Amino acid sequence: MGVVAVVAAVGLAFVFGMSDAPNAASALIASRAASWHTALAFSFVLHAAGALAGGTAVALTMTTLVHVTPHHLPAVVGAACAASIVFVAGAARLGIPTSATYGLIGGLVGGALVAGGHIRWGGFHGARPYGVLGTLAGVVLSPVVGLAVGWAGRRLIVLATRTATRRVLGPVRGAIWVSAGLVALSDGTNDGQKAMGVGAAALVATGSLSRFEIPLWLRVAVAVALALGTAVGGGRVVRRVGRGYYRPTPVDSLAAQASAAGVILGAAALGAPVSTSTVVAASVVGVGADRHPRHVRWEGVVQTISAWFITVPACGLMGAALVACARLA
Repeated sequence: MGVVAVVAAVGLAFVFGMSDAPNAASALIASRAASWHTALAFSFVLHAAGALAGGTAVALTMTTLVHVTPHHLPAVVGAACAASIVFVAGAARLGIPTSATYGLIGGLVGGALVAGGHIRWGGFHGARPYGVLGTLAGVVLSPVVGLAVGWAGRRLIVLATRTATRRVLGPVRGAIWVSAGLVALSDGTNDGQKAMGVGAAALVATGSLSRFEIPLWLRVAVAVALALGTAVGGGRVVRRVGRGYYRPTPVDSLAAQASAAGVILGAAALGAPVSTSTVVAASVVGVGADRHPRHVRWEGVVQTISAWFITVPACGLMGAALVACARLA
C-alpha cells in the first residue's frame, strides 16, 4: 500500500502540473511575448526547477492535517490523491481551472474519518499555518490577497508608464518573461511540496523512512511529473485563464504575473499551501477590475468559483469511499 500511495502522490503532481499549465504560459501567450510551444517549454523547465529547489516548509504543513495510525495512513494518502486526480482531471477536460489543493485537503479529511482517525483543526503558530483550519485559511485568503495585489500592481505600473511611448513594450515583454518565470518557480515549489509531503508521510508510515524527509528520488519524480503535467495537459485551461476572464494588454499581463508570483512565493516562505492556479486567476481578475469591472468576464469567474466550492466535499466523499473499499479489500 505504501508503493501505491507514493505512485498516487506522483500522479497528483502530474495533475498539479495540468492545473498549473496556464499560470505562467497564459501570460506569455496572451501578451504575444512568446509562441505557444516556447511558453510551454519555458513553463516546463521552471516548474521542474522550482520543485527540485524547493524546501520542506509546505510539505511539513501537509502532514499536520489529519492524524491516522501508520497502518491506515498509506491508504488515506492514496485515496486522497486519487480523489483529487479524478476530480481535477475531469474539470480540466471541461476547460475549468479548479484546485487540486482543495481536492487533496478534502480527500485527506474524508479518508481519515473513514479510517478511524481524526481531523487536526489547527490554526497558526505565529504566521505559520498548521492543521485543516490554518491550511484552509491560507488557501482561501491567498486569492483575496492576489486580487488586491493585482489591482494595486496594475495601478502602479500604469502610473509609472503613463508618459511612455510604444518603445516601452519591449522592456515590458521582457519583464513578463521574468515575472512568468517567477510564477513557474513558485508553482513548482508550492505544489511540488504538497505531493512530496504526503508521499514522504506514507513512506514514514510504512517504515521505508525512519523520519520525515524528502528523499532525492521522490523529489526528482515529483518534479518531472509536475513539469510533464504543464506540458501535456491543460491546453483549454490555458486559454481560459489567458483570455476567459479578461483580455489583457502586455502591461496587464506583467501586473498579474508579478502580483501572483509575490503572493505564492510569500506563502511558500510561510509554509502555507495555496492553490496557485486560484491565486493567478484572482490576480488576473484584480488587474481587469482596475481597468474597469466591465472588462472582466464575470461569468467565467463565477463558473470557476462554483467549481472550487464543490471540490472539497466531492473529493472528501470520493476519498472516504476509496478508503472504505481499501478496508474491505
